Amino acid sequence: MTAKKDAPWQDLPEAGIITDPGNAAEWETGSWRSNRPVWDEEECIDCLNCWIYCPDSAILIEDGAVRGIDYRYCKGCGICVEVKPKKPQCLKMIPESESEDQQ
Repeated sequence: MTAKKDAPWQDLPEAGIITDPGNAAEWETGSWRSNRPVWDEEECIDCLNCWIYCPDSAILIEDGAVRGIDYRYCKGCGICVEVKPKKPQCLKMIPESESEDQQ
């Protein structure tokens, strides 16, 4: 059974079975977030720890440097904040309700 993106939950496969491999990009899951990572470009040293450990591939990289966060897929788990070096303060978590641009 192939689940359609707009299918009601009752029509989804049991136990989260992935019936169509490689379809994660079709499912924008950022609306699940209650906390949001905020990235400070000026503080970032491009260690790429956030990109390596992000389980949702939500860290945007261009030419070997962080360029932002794709909030369409970021679930706000906070792993990126936990794996960054102690300094600089390039990432911090804020409540989604305090975000200026709720994407």
